[in-house]
Amino acid sequence: MTVPGATPPDVPRSALADTVLERLTAVFPPAADPGRAGAMRAYMKDVAPFLGIPTPQRRALSRTVLAGTPRPDEADCTAIALRCWALPEREYHYFAVDLLRRHAARCSSGFLPVARHLVTTVPWWDTVDLLAAHVVGRLVAADPGLTADMDSWIGDGNLWVARTALLHQLPYKEHTDPERLFAYCLLQSGHPDFFIRKAIGWALREYAKTDPEAVRAFLARERGRFAPLTVREALKNIGA
Repeated sequence: MTVPGATPPDVPRSALADTVLERLTAVFPPAADPGRAGAMRAYMKDVAPFLGIPTPQRRALSRTVLAGTPRPDEADCTAIALRCWALPEREYHYFAVDLLRRHAARCSSGFLPVARHLVTTVPWWDTVDLLAAHVVGRLVAADPGLTADMDSWIGDGNLWVARTALLHQLPYKEHTDPERLFAYCLLQSGHPDFFIRKAIGWALREYAKTDPEAVRAFLARERGRFAPLTVREALKNIGA
């Protein structure tokens, strides 16, 4: 599923992407396990077909694919990610996410539209959450000007874009902007979808590892605005 009316980013020319995709589509299919693929697809609610490659084996195969290749630049990352996302099986998307996590620091703020495309195309928590915390979050940390984009994303009608805004500060710890975090949580407090309610609780729970008193105080003031699921998730490790 892609956001209706959205224009996919252009795929830049990249010799590295040519090499990686040629290797990837040669190495992954022979490792397919149709029986496992069905179970994996069912677990992920039929969001995409799977080859049926378990994570440890997939990552070992990914190392084989990338062996001897140079570090990618932003154009390479863009081309590899978009070309992987154009393939149907989910393992190719996972390969792209792993690559972007490893090389997010080599991407500029100009990569954000590509990240948004990935978040909104074949979206599910298995890719969105990693992109939110380890790609979008790193882009925003490197360029604080992108907080304006997050302020827009949190009110987006696409729940995966809003979830990304909620979760992008997950790894920030003491560098979290609590006022923005709490404002985002309040803005989406009435959202009916499980994935937003869960994300609010998760974001608060993660920040509570750094400042539990701030999270307790916030929920003491605003608890009535949140679903019980959200509150339970937020207080999981710190209590009421």
